[in-house]
Amino acid sequence: MATNLSHAERHIHALALAKECVALGARLRTVGYMTGLPHGQLTHLFFADCTVAQRGRAPDSPDWYHSANLLNRTEASIFASIYRRIRELGFGPAEALVAGYRHYRTVCSHQPRIYFDRAFDLASHLDGLWTVRTPSFSLVTCPVCSSQYVTAIGAAPATNHECPFCKLLMRYRRDPRIQTSFPVKALPDISAIQSGMLALSKQMKRD
Repeated sequence: MATNLSHAERHIHALALAKECVALGARLRTVGYMTGLPHGQLTHLFFADCTVAQRGRAPDSPDWYHSANLLNRTEASIFASIYRRIRELGFGPAEALVAGYRHYRTVCSHQPRIYFDRAFDLASHLDGLWTVRTPSFSLVTCPVCSSQYVTAIGAAPATNHECPFCKLLMRYRRDPRIQTSFPVKALPDISAIQSGMLALSKQMKRD
């Protein structure tokens, strides 16, 4: 009975995970790898409406990252950094991927450039999971700006030559696309904050 219950719980968890992945735009192939559920069941439950299924070929090689433009590589590194931090907290890869992708989308001030299947591909090649046997990506820390970015496994940069964040900063003033993608946020009104703190201090003294 305990074995049947455990199996039932795993199945329910897999269905819930599949639902979350589909809501984030995952393809049938990706959901199958992450949940272990058969394609027929997934198609019946989540992809019966052909308008739901993502079209186009899913990434199956890390080459897409190396040939991507600066903005895509920057956002890929943002997602990968979030994913890695969640994994280091002890969460499993599927949970870290879903939570990391959700958080990555909240960071973007525009339509995310890294769709879910590419986030899945990044996680796969970072940890050697699902579609690959051994990792081919790693996260390294830039020696100049201290940002983490994705690069080929085994790389140990001594300069910021490959860092997409340093390149982004250098191009920021002259590239409207970068300015739109990463807008400068207005600083808070310090005088208003000081006035509020002064009023609060006076109120506390009266009390």
